Amino acid sequence: MLVILLLSAACASVEMPQSTSSADAISRIENGLLPAIVAKGENASMKLADRMAFHKVPGVSIAVINGGKLEWAKGYGVLEAESTGAVTPDTLFQAASISKPVAAMAALALVEQGKLNLDEDVNLRLKSWHVPDNEFTRTEKVTVRRLLSHSAGLTVHGFPGYSANAPLPTLVEILDGNKRTANTDAIRADIVPGKQFRYSGGGYTVLQQLMIDVTGRTFPDLLEELVLRKIGMSHSTFAQPLATGLESAAAYGHGDGKAVKGRWHTYPEMAAAGLWTTPSDLALFAIDLMESAKGKTGKVLTPEMARQMLSKQ
Repeated sequence: MLVILLLSAACASVEMPQSTSSADAISRIENGLLPAIVAKGENASMKLADRMAFHKVPGVSIAVINGGKLEWAKGYGVLEAESTGAVTPDTLFQAASISKPVAAMAALALVEQGKLNLDEDVNLRLKSWHVPDNEFTRTEKVTVRRLLSHSAGLTVHGFPGYSANAPLPTLVEILDGNKRTANTDAIRADIVPGKQFRYSGGGYTVLQQLMIDVTGRTFPDLLEELVLRKIGMSHSTFAQPLATGLESAAAYGHGDGKAVKGRWHTYPEMAAAGLWTTPSDLALFAIDLMESAKGKTGKVLTPEMARQMLSKQ
C-alpha cells in the first residue's frame, strides 16, 4: 500500500529518522492514526501495525512532505504475506489510478510543446484509432481537457488488469472492447461531451493512444522523458509488464490478505493504471506540482499550466 502524508509545519528535510524530532514525528504517525470521526473527549488514536493487521495489509510504505520537502520515508511489513522480504522506502508498488495525474502532467507538457491542443477534437490528431462518432458527439467533441477532467462522456470506469501469463490485448483492442482479447467493454461516448463529470479510466486510455500517436513514442519511454526523469522519480516506471530486473523490488498484489496469483496483474491501460512507483517518488511529483502552481517554474510545467492542472476544468 502506498501512502503519502502532507504536513504543514516547517521542519528539517531528512529521508529517514536522524533526530529526536523526526523520530517523534514518525512515532506520532505509527501510533496516532485517527478514524474519520472522533467524538469530543475520546482517545481514538490507533497504531499503524494494528490497522495493517485489521485490514490484512502485509506491507505499507509511507512518505511525508513537510514544508515543501520530503521529510522522511519508511517501509513497514513485508512484500508478500507470510514472507520475510521487508518493505523499504524503495519498494515498488502499483499506483493504480494515481497513474492518472502523472499521465495528465505529461499530456499537459505536450500541450505546452504545441503537440496537443486542450480544446480541439482529439480525432483530428488520433491516427491508430478514432473515437466513433455518434449522436452524442454530433455537436460537442471529445477533447484533451475533457479527457483529463473526466467530462468527455466516455464509458469504462476502470480496468481489472490481466493475470500473469495471460495474453495481453493491444491498446486498440482495449479501446474497441475486442471480446476475444480484452476484458472490458468498448470505450464509447454515451453522454454528450462536456455535459457532466463521470469518472472514466476509458478516457485516459484514449489519452494514452493520442499521446502515442502524436509523438510516435512508446508510452513508458514518453513518460520517462516528459515527467519521471525530469522530476527525479528514479524508482518509477510505466513499463507493463514490469521489467524482470525490477521484480525483486516490487510488492505483491494482495486480496483479503492473500497474494495475487502470479504476484500482480499487468495493465496495458498504462495512463489509467500502469504506474509502478514509491511514495517518495510520488512526493517529489506532488512537491514539483505544488511549487509550480505557487509561481515557481517547475521541472515539467509552467506555473500557469500547473494551476490549470489543479483546477476543476
